[in-house]
Amino acid sequence: MLEHGGNLDLALQRFGGRVQDWIDLSTGINRQPYPVGEVAPRHWSALPSQSDIESLHRAAQQACTTKAPIVAIGGAQAAIQLLPHLFSFRGRARILAPTYNEYAAILSAAGWDVAEVSDLEGLAGADLAVVVNPNNPDGRRHDPNELLALLPRVGRLLIDESFGDAVPDLSLAPEAGRPGLLILRSFGKFYGLAGLRLGFALGSEADVAALAAMAGPWPISGAAIAIGRRALLDRDWAKATSRRLAHDCLRLDAEVKSQGWQLVGGTPLFRLYETGDARAAQERLARSQIWSRVFGQRPGWLRLGLPGNETEWARFAAALSR
Repeated sequence: MLEHGGNLDLALQRFGGRVQDWIDLSTGINRQPYPVGEVAPRHWSALPSQSDIESLHRAAQQACTTKAPIVAIGGAQAAIQLLPHLFSFRGRARILAPTYNEYAAILSAAGWDVAEVSDLEGLAGADLAVVVNPNNPDGRRHDPNELLALLPRVGRLLIDESFGDAVPDLSLAPEAGRPGLLILRSFGKFYGLAGLRLGFALGSEADVAALAAMAGPWPISGAAIAIGRRALLDRDWAKATSRRLAHDCLRLDAEVKSQGWQLVGGTPLFRLYETGDARAAQERLARSQIWSRVFGQRPGWLRLGLPGNETEWARFAAALSR
């Protein structure tokens, strides 16, 4: 398995403690999750019905302000796993990097000619062009119009908007019905329910139908449908959460300023800092049972999610002062 955030097993092996003792800031998952509430017993005991799945699709379309074809799937990662099989050939994939490392690995394993490029122009001519917007891990953002201008110059353009809920102006979801444009959305990050394993793909009728066929008749659980639909329709919660995250990411920047760390970038769900020695910074926080993300290729980079409540903020501040 490639290195990812959320690897608390490694933290426990190296620094001890119990899972519940740790504050996991190694992911960009919202630590104030959507309040799940009650779930009717039938969502646990019965297979999901097509009408249930369609009701979730409508809720996701409403949340994404789109009428484009959409399919729910077991997390954005599940859609990435299916991506090579959307094509009848193995062609040239170009990925705007540095970014989420699963794209290059999955496409390479499927026999694609994969290269990472540093700017949008480098994507031109690809059979498949991949852009994460906003980007993980550095938060780089791309104007939707610039991305649309790229669409005629590539075979298929995939935009991963997994961290896009809190910055809706970046989203190309309203344009997702265009031929050649495919958009992935995560549910678990913004709503803080990554364990639910829910995500969406939006695109042309042909692409969405192909993904739905590959995903099978019950790609998500009844509980994911019930909870996901409820959360996606709760726009008041989404607006309040976006405001809180916008405030808290600036609060995190201010907290680490005393350490001399420089902000590389980020989103409202995570921040990326140049620390000079990320391993040392990670170990320092880990001694207070706070876990963070480091990157093997970038020895100074440390990525931090946002503490979820005042107790976690206080622990974080205390860890920095030691």
